[in-house]
Amino acid sequence: MTIVLPSNYDATLDRIKGLVHQSRYTAQRRVNTELLRLYWQIGDTLNERQRDAAWGANIVGQLADDLRAEFPTMKGFSRANLFYMRRVAEAWPDVNRFVQQAAGQIPWTHLTLILDKVDDPALRDWYAGKSASHGWSRAVLGHQIATNLHDRQGAAPTNYVAALGQTGSELAQEITKDPYALGFLAVDNDISEVELEKRLVERIIDTLREFGPGFAFVGRQVHFEVDGDDYFIDLLFFHVEQLRYVVIELKAKKFDPRDAGQLSFYVALVEDRLRRPQHQSTVGMLLVADKNDSVVRYALAGTSQPIAISRYELSPSVQAALPSEDAITRAVAIEFDEVDE
Repeated sequence: MTIVLPSNYDATLDRIKGLVHQSRYTAQRRVNTELLRLYWQIGDTLNERQRDAAWGANIVGQLADDLRAEFPTMKGFSRANLFYMRRVAEAWPDVNRFVQQAAGQIPWTHLTLILDKVDDPALRDWYAGKSASHGWSRAVLGHQIATNLHDRQGAAPTNYVAALGQTGSELAQEITKDPYALGFLAVDNDISEVELEKRLVERIIDTLREFGPGFAFVGRQVHFEVDGDDYFIDLLFFHVEQLRYVVIELKAKKFDPRDAGQLSFYVALVEDRLRRPQHQSTVGMLLVADKNDSVVRYALAGTSQPIAISRYELSPSVQAALPSEDAITRAVAIEFDEVDE
């Protein structure tokens, strides 16, 4: 028997699916929050016992064994994890505030990574907040910490205030970085502009991750014809959150003031040919191998189109890749116990 479906059946099904997905997501968030509350309480209890000289590292190891024996189906009771629980309770002393903050909303393995890599309390909360709002994987979180995202985000020199006004420039500035960390390309510093552009497109997932949330790839070598002359934009993106085109030009050399003029020309082309009334102003970003900040400042003052000029780095710094002294000490103290998720 064929069932005749009402005209609004598909819309109703989609709505119910959405409700189910939202409910499952909310339930998972609540489970994670309650797990982190439990871990905090265990850590706080251990910190109280630590004042007793009898509660040394060996006792914590015995406690881990007994907890795993009592709760064999539960992960997270390794010796190393118990030490992490203590550190969480120390880092966020108020359990209620902890579970309400971003730190209490992210996965446990993300939280332990932040503890290991970030010492400043305010920065710990900053990275936890970014991870929670953008849904970063643990690998992405580690990359952002290692490349000092907090120093790079919104740091590019621009003329956005002069070109867009104070209000419009604040949003545009947020999507800039300086420098851009392109170490994921695994190429040498003498790479050509053409090859750099090619690699960025080939690794578009990583490229979008580095550029930041909201970027959507439009095209490479985007063609414009102007009264019989041909022009090609290296990379064109659209920022879906700010509703604006972002023109990106690459220069595998030190910044030259003439580069700003070329980028400004391309921004004007996109403004005229592609931008729609509902879109925000187009902005340009120039990624260069090196730059003189004083020269950049003069060049930015000489153009009316909104552009940013940033350096890119193809290799992460050795210092960023090395673990801190505290991290090494902690690793020795827990005798390389593995952390259960």
